[in-house]
Amino acid sequence: MSFILITIAYVAIVAVSNLLVDKFIDLGAFGLLSAGTITFGITFTIRDLAHQASVRAGLGRQPVFLMIGIAALVNVAVAMATNTPARFLVASFLAILISEGIDTEIYHRLRTRSWLVRVLSSNAVSVPLDSSIFTIVAFFGVAGYDAITMLQIVQADLIFKFLVGTILAFIKTAWNRRNDRASLTA
Repeated sequence: MSFILITIAYVAIVAVSNLLVDKFIDLGAFGLLSAGTITFGITFTIRDLAHQASVRAGLGRQPVFLMIGIAALVNVAVAMATNTPARFLVASFLAILISEGIDTEIYHRLRTRSWLVRVLSSNAVSVPLDSSIFTIVAFFGVAGYDAITMLQIVQADLIFKFLVGTILAFIKTAWNRRNDRASLTA
């Protein structure tokens, strides 16, 4: 998949996710899941595909940082066009820049390791950062969002994002192995 298509998919999913951020699904003991998390969980795998495409092209991390920056700017434009509360805009912008930037550094420092190790390791740091930063900045001090409620949001986010990210990482790993075996027998 080309880096441009990966970037378009990443930017689009980030924008859609942020439009759904204030709609919650009560998961009982598993917390409160933002509808935006359902789509945003996919961005971690898309970003990892961007890392892989960039490394294969010998371009390093710069294109990935550009993609993250474009997503942050598109987020601002979408938020302004839809009158999204400023707290969501700031929360999303900070969460994307910090967590995705750290994820990119971890992924690229582990580039000699398997794709699965790079993905799971970078997500182990970026997913909690993303969920925590976004939730605290978006909901701190807002009526109805006390510390317990915010912890429920972070808990559900972590469960869902790790679940989706891990499943997609294993699916992609299995796909790669299948394609490698097929090319050996061709």
